[in-house]
Amino acid sequence: MGNYSIDQFSSITGITKFVLRTWENRYSYLKANRSETNIRIYNDEMIVRALNTNYLLANGFKISKISKISEIELIKIISEIKINKIEIDEDYYVNQMIISALDFDSFSFNKIYDEGVLEFGLIYFYKSVVLSTLNRIGILWLTNKVSPSQEHFLSEKIKQKLIVSTELFVRREKFRETWLLFLPENEFHEIGLLFARFLLVSNNFDVIYLGSNLPYDSLKQVNLKLKIDNTLMFSISNASKSSIKSAIDFLDSNFKSSANYIVSPDVGFINNPNKSGINLLSDVNSLVNIITK
Repeated sequence: MGNYSIDQFSSITGITKFVLRTWENRYSYLKANRSETNIRIYNDEMIVRALNTNYLLANGFKISKISKISEIELIKIISEIKINKIEIDEDYYVNQMIISALDFDSFSFNKIYDEGVLEFGLIYFYKSVVLSTLNRIGILWLTNKVSPSQEHFLSEKIKQKLIVSTELFVRREKFRETWLLFLPENEFHEIGLLFARFLLVSNNFDVIYLGSNLPYDSLKQVNLKLKIDNTLMFSISNASKSSIKSAIDFLDSNFKSSANYIVSPDVGFINNPNKSGINLLSDVNSLVNIITK
């Protein structure tokens, strides 16, 4: 079972530290354990309770009532709200995906993922639920707010789903342009690249998918054998971002006739490369717009 500081607990659940302390003092609710040095320590079960609490608060319940509700009753109320709710409810899916990861619950993950894709469609579900879940649990930003095993459980389940969704598309005989997809050396966060692959395949582009941690020199052979219209790479980890200028120089030198796209959060840290073939994207919406236009 994971142990979390109040900072980590607040970041994952979205409940401020001030509110957590207030609930603890006023209602003895979400009362943390204490370390030998009197530091608050929270566990997985408390995160689940906090996520469910947030959901009830957003749907009109008062904390004074929630603090007295049993876990079984709380889950029942949440299910009833979801069934009767008409408007789009991304928070429900984000919370349930996080809970499935904390519990290593494949059945619950598959159920909530499939329901969400059916309700929203994969593109909207990915942008509004999957990315929010990953951001909250710390996979994309390497903040280590949950144990590595839980991070890997969630990321691998999402990757499997994206791969299956991509393989379901029937390929047409004539493709549109060719896209070369890869992650540079020291980059292993493959979910965004797999989502891009799904988008491209579903829009009838030809995709050459090379995966993660790819040495740049190995790309030269692809360019010699095939006409590559576009390249796409993600740079998420600090290790790969530190060498992103080298990636820009390599693509500019070796893929001059291609449109080259680099997706990285905080692209503002990169000085304008002033290279006509390099396109820097900071968010998934920009990528979706390019692929689906």
